Amino acid sequence: MSILVDETTTFIVQGITGREAVNLTRECIDYGTGAKIVGGVTPGRLGRDVHGVPVFDTVGQAVEHHGGPIDGSVVTVPPAFTKDAVFEALENAIKLIVIVTERIPRGDVAQMVELAREREARIIGPNCLGIIVPDVIKMGGIGGPARDAAKSYSPGPVGVISRSGGMTTEMSSTLTAAGLGQSTAVSIGGDAIIGSSYAELMPLFEADPQTSAIVIYTEPGGRMEAELARWVTENDSRLPIVAFMAGRFMDEMPGMSFGHAGTIVEGKEDTAAEKIVRLAEAGIVVAEEISEIPAIVSEKIAARSATA
Repeated sequence: MSILVDETTTFIVQGITGREAVNLTRECIDYGTGAKIVGGVTPGRLGRDVHGVPVFDTVGQAVEHHGGPIDGSVVTVPPAFTKDAVFEALENAIKLIVIVTERIPRGDVAQMVELAREREARIIGPNCLGIIVPDVIKMGGIGGPARDAAKSYSPGPVGVISRSGGMTTEMSSTLTAAGLGQSTAVSIGGDAIIGSSYAELMPLFEADPQTSAIVIYTEPGGRMEAELARWVTENDSRLPIVAFMAGRFMDEMPGMSFGHAGTIVEGKEDTAAEKIVRLAEAGIVVAEEISEIPAIVSEKIAARSATA
């Protein structure tokens, strides 16, 4: 099994005629996801196609052409128009929205997340690369070209959640090389406000029988690790979690910015050192190096199996 998407998922690409979206669509088709992309949307481009995917002016037209509900959308439109695109998808009953676009105003993101919750929909991102279920579906640019994604991702028992799109693939590739495939890998985005955090995805992985462990990539800044630690403790999670914390050097360099917009250290609780302590208190192992992750995961899975 998997979370969020599976072999039955259908989706559209909003902004499909843009350069990035054209490449993204090609990558998904080459990965075997072509039949799942049921349309694209770019206002004023009705009647065109992108790699065989029909293009519509509106999401409503795409839904009508499909003849029924569409599960998801990959949003690749410019930042100034992203909120309108997401609202349009939500108004057309799309329940899973992957927002690739970066540099979206925070106020817009907050409104998108709020409306999604009201409509019982889920946003992944913004500023993310999407979701992949190895050998089944790739929704977004995650993993890059299909041949590269096929090398990095393989089916298996480990769920992967990462604030960095590139590190989603780096960690999955390291796991794959060690013979540990992935159930689902999710690039959640590195912005200060995102649609789905670690803790918000944990109940889905918890309910997935294929998933036996979780690996996360995290950075200084924000409160997501504290939320994850609290969720794991309060819900007595069955899943061992292994984390890799980047940017530890920031603790010794006040004022230094690192990577994503979400890495804003507002106080001591946001530092790498404090986050590592909090994760450890919740039983989450923090690896010193990415190369250590497979061995730790294997050990945790074996230990959990022995006590089951």
